[in-house]
Amino acid sequence: MRKVWDWLKQSNHYKHLVGGMAIGLMADDWYCATLSGVGIASALEYKDRAHGGAWDWIDWGLTLIGVLVGYGVKKAPSL
Repeated sequence: MRKVWDWLKQSNHYKHLVGGMAIGLMADDWYCATLSGVGIASALEYKDRAHGGAWDWIDWGLTLIGVLVGYGVKKAPSL
């Protein structure tokens, strides 16, 4: 478990995951969540590349995973 937390802290992976969850929680439907998640993840990575960094597919994917988790939590049936 410690390795997972250390990996999430590396290169701010956790910020992409948490930010994606916030997007998913605010989305009204799956289409809105997907479209905004892909757009925002791509914009974040483009910003990194435009300022001399490299495109990071792991950060991009973590943002989308966060969107799916956030939207799933929002739409989960209440018990």
